[in-house]
Amino acid sequence: MIHIVLFEPEIPHNTGNIMRTCMVFEMKLHLIKPLGFSLDEKHLKRSGMDYISECDYDLYENWDEFYKGRKGQFVYFTRYALKSFAECKFDKNAEDIYLIFGKESTGIDKQILKDHLDECYRIPMRADARSLNLSNCAAIGAYECLRQIGFGDLSDREVIKGEDFLLKC
Repeated sequence: MIHIVLFEPEIPHNTGNIMRTCMVFEMKLHLIKPLGFSLDEKHLKRSGMDYISECDYDLYENWDEFYKGRKGQFVYFTRYALKSFAECKFDKNAEDIYLIFGKESTGIDKQILKDHLDECYRIPMRADARSLNLSNCAAIGAYECLRQIGFGDLSDREVIKGEDFLLKC
């Protein structure tokens, strides 16, 4: 299973968007406290639309509570990484893949990153830009992971309006 992990997210809109991404891609979301918002905040619900109720997520008090005993492939997204995300190879045989993203203001705790330097990746962007939006980074990471390991049972056809929707216009 693919997991998205948010380390101390601060902005409800971003988390709502990521909840929506997790739901549509059938990924599990892990939220590590402290959160910069309440999970019942209206901005979170608006950005996540009606998908939040179907999002599979867990809440943790801290990094240690989340990390303890977990196995699988861990991929840390940080602007401080020494490797480009283009170098990341997702393990098709891993039972679990964890895509880890930090809080909007400061990212993932530097001590956590230091302990996992070989698993840190930077999404290429302009050198003078500080960062990409968190929900965009999560979508980029999630999609590339799916592209590499396969889309499984995800639909590649329009089901709600019908596969021939454009032909009826």
